[in-house]
Amino acid sequence: MHDFNYLRPKSLADAVAAFKNAGDGRYLAGGQTMIPVMKQRLASPSDVIDLSQVPELKGIAVNGGIVAIGAMTSHAEVAASKDVQAAIPALADLASGIGDPHVRNRGTIGGSIANNDPAADYPAAVVGLNATVVTDRRRIAAADFFTGMFGTALEEGELVTRVEFPTPEAAAYEKFLHPASRFALVGVFVARTKSGVRAAVTGAGPCVFRETVLEQALTRTFAANAVKNIDIDASNLNSDIHGSAEYRAHLVGVLAARAVAKAR
Repeated sequence: MHDFNYLRPKSLADAVAAFKNAGDGRYLAGGQTMIPVMKQRLASPSDVIDLSQVPELKGIAVNGGIVAIGAMTSHAEVAASKDVQAAIPALADLASGIGDPHVRNRGTIGGSIANNDPAADYPAAVVGLNATVVTDRRRIAAADFFTGMFGTALEEGELVTRVEFPTPEAAAYEKFLHPASRFALVGVFVARTKSGVRAAVTGAGPCVFRETVLEQALTRTFAANAVKNIDIDASNLNSDIHGSAEYRAHLVGVLAARAVAKAR
């Protein structure tokens, strides 16, 4: 790890100013990705801007059918929140299964979606619930936020401040996890909303995506049997030592059925 300037701003305005004044600054959320990358010298920022003391980035609020979660809210806090459990139990359930206790207590929702690991859990919830990502500059719809493997619509220095999740009529998340990392080999988030059924898949491809075949089947019948033997196209899915594209395609259907059964 190379030398760097460590900054701990006390407000959102100070954090943004620190980034603008840095030669090559990087925001630090929970550090679950950033610190290992720096230790391996794959990133050598001149300034590390720790967001842990910025109050505007923390907290959970439920109002008017929207669950707003501050970017620096940890996975453990989302999982334990009575408000989230009551409004969107699927979201609390998802957060409770991320990584291990260390990861859940240090990792944050903002850091997770800004990093956009292709096997991360939160992107499936953001897309599945049609959430809005709010930054210090604008509001970004879920459909526009994730752009590819580790890619997002965030511009240089743009900072996620909160994520706003609309409350669904029913929703659930199921994943087949890697036994060591606990990342999703495949994860499926299913939601029935006032505007229709959404099914978001993570882990199976280079980036989270909606599976329209699942959505069409579940729109006709929101039941596990509707998707149990559905044919998922494997041509654009990941294939590696952990599972072939065809295996992942099979898991998408299996997990979607489990998620619908749980949601019902």
